[in-house]
Amino acid sequence: MKTYLIIAIALVLFVGFKLTTKNDSTENISTAAEASVSEKPSKEELKKKLTPLQYKVTQENGTERAFSNEYWDNKQQGIYVDVVSGEPLFSSKNKFKSGTGWPSFTKPLVTENIVEVEDTSFLMKRVEVRSKNADSHLGHIFNDGPGPDGLRYCINSASLRFIPATDLKDKGYDEYLVLFE
Repeated sequence: MKTYLIIAIALVLFVGFKLTTKNDSTENISTAAEASVSEKPSKEELKKKLTPLQYKVTQENGTERAFSNEYWDNKQQGIYVDVVSGEPLFSSKNKFKSGTGWPSFTKPLVTENIVEVEDTSFLMKRVEVRSKNADSHLGHIFNDGPGPDGLRYCINSASLRFIPATDLKDKGYDEYLVLFE
C-alpha cells in the first residue's frame, strides 16, 4: 500500500511539472493605464490577453520552468508589475540571486498589493503569494532569504511584467522614479 502511495505521489508531481514547463515569452502591455483593472477580466479576455504560460501560471496556479524564464537573471533597474492588472509588486532594488532559477525578492514594493494564502498542494505546507486586485498566482514565500526578515519571495516571471527605470514615467509609474535616482 505504501509503495502505491509513493508511486501515485510521484506521478502527480511529474504530471503537474510537465503541464507547467512550456516556455512562452511574455507580451507587454503598453501603458500602466491599459494595465490597470478595477475588476478582474473574464477568462475569455484573459486568454486573449495572456500567453498560454502566463494564463497557466496566473489563473491556474502553475509554475514555469526554472532557469529558462524571462526574469530569473534580469539585472536591469526597474519595477515588476502584475501581468494582468499592472499593479506594482516588486522592485529590482529588492531582487537577489537565490540560485533557484526564478526571480526572488526580499520584500514587496507595495505590501498592500500582495495577498498571502496558505497552500497545501503537493503534500506541502507553503505560503502562496497572489496579487490583490487581479488575484493572480505569483509564487510562494520561503524563510530562507537574505533580507532583514529572512524572506524569499520566489515569483514566476510569467506573472510579471518588467518596467525598466528609464520607462517608469512613460508607462505611468512616475511615483517609483525616486527609487532609482
